Amino acid sequence: MKIEEVKSTVKTQRIAAHSHVKGLGLDEAGVPLQMASGLVGQKDAREAAGVVVDLIKSKKMSGRALLLAGPPGTGKTAIALAIAQELGNKVPFCPMVGSEVFSSEIKKTEVLMENFRRSIGLRIRETKEVYEGEVTELTPVETENPMGGYGKTISNVVIGLKTAKGTKQLKLDPSIYETLQREKVEVGDVIYIEANSGAVKRQGRSDNFATEFDLETEEYVPLPKGEVHKKKEVVQDVTLHDLDAANARPQGGQDVLSIVGQMMKPKKTEITDKLRTEINKIVNKYIDQGIAELVPGVLFIDEVHMLDLECFTYLHKSLESAIAPIVIFATNRGRCVIRGTDDIVSPHGIPLDLLDRLLIVRTKPYNMSEMEQIIRLRAQTEGLNVEDAAIQALSEIGSNTTLRYAVQLLTPANQTSKVNGRTQITKDDIMDVHSLFLDAKRSAKFLQEDNTKYML
Repeated sequence: MKIEEVKSTVKTQRIAAHSHVKGLGLDEAGVPLQMASGLVGQKDAREAAGVVVDLIKSKKMSGRALLLAGPPGTGKTAIALAIAQELGNKVPFCPMVGSEVFSSEIKKTEVLMENFRRSIGLRIRETKEVYEGEVTELTPVETENPMGGYGKTISNVVIGLKTAKGTKQLKLDPSIYETLQREKVEVGDVIYIEANSGAVKRQGRSDNFATEFDLETEEYVPLPKGEVHKKKEVVQDVTLHDLDAANARPQGGQDVLSIVGQMMKPKKTEITDKLRTEINKIVNKYIDQGIAELVPGVLFIDEVHMLDLECFTYLHKSLESAIAPIVIFATNRGRCVIRGTDDIVSPHGIPLDLLDRLLIVRTKPYNMSEMEQIIRLRAQTEGLNVEDAAIQALSEIGSNTTLRYAVQLLTPANQTSKVNGRTQITKDDIMDVHSLFLDAKRSAKFLQEDNTKYML
């Protein structure tokens, strides 16, 4: 008799390079702990980042920029992502790489402006008349097709809604039935229907059904309080780029010519300055009326030395505008030539006039004990069982080579231990994969020794 184990249907989360970063790891006084929230060491840089987070929260950092500078593998991207975690999901965080601006489809400055607008949120508060509750009944009423022919058509839909205070039965337009089907609404879901527009929003499954299955994939929400028909404050979070993109699309009729026209258009449509100015006017009007609130987010530009002189000049203008996000740059370059020039050498490859505007935070190389803590943390995040001697060997390898190389050896070492029938990664597994996979220094050394055997 064959017995098989049933595997869980819950999706496994992919472990990325910074999956372990959960925040800056500061105490109540803003002092960094040695190891907390997935970050190790870099105390000065983390403390500085904590001050920046406080400035962002108190809305005193808008239009300013921060530069994270340090050697490769010292946690610059990790600190930027930790800042995003500290700010929460509602604050827009837009990461990009300096080389992204060199697109063949649109201008360099357009890519920068697009990402600037993605990093600025708009929180719109509206008081709407809504019907809200748990769906108790959903019955489409059919009639004969007025156009003749076969089949029936839906004339209206009867929906029952229940709250903690009472129940109501509504007779709705057939177009709302299509929306209900699109939202996949069924009996037991908590929904709200806007009285003016007929828009339907599914909030989740009622928590009365929370014990329905062993494996839960649904988001359960409590039964709404108050009456079914009420006035409710609806909060919408959008970015300025969302508004730009929504207004840039032509709203023409769907005839053959317009469809062909859309197909022949380039993949990306450039949004004009005129359109952005008009949207800014409307946004400012909403802010003045108290309907909307501006939420300056974070634009993170990694490898900023890849930008050229034109982009740096454009950044000047963008940082000075009234609507500007918080910009965080990161670079691992020392003194180098500014891209787009032949002989202008500057620190970090950034022009001095822009460098003058930045708050610069330095990240330092990790010592051996810090590397050991990081390797332990990564092994724990990846769910690997590693003996102490193996972690010590890895931290020694990391101090002689780089931390990134040492961390990358964990997964192949785990595979080697499995092949050898072990459940724990040993020092021998680490040394085996270290001999199989070269680091940059050893590779360069071999190239130098066998220089004649390679093509020029």
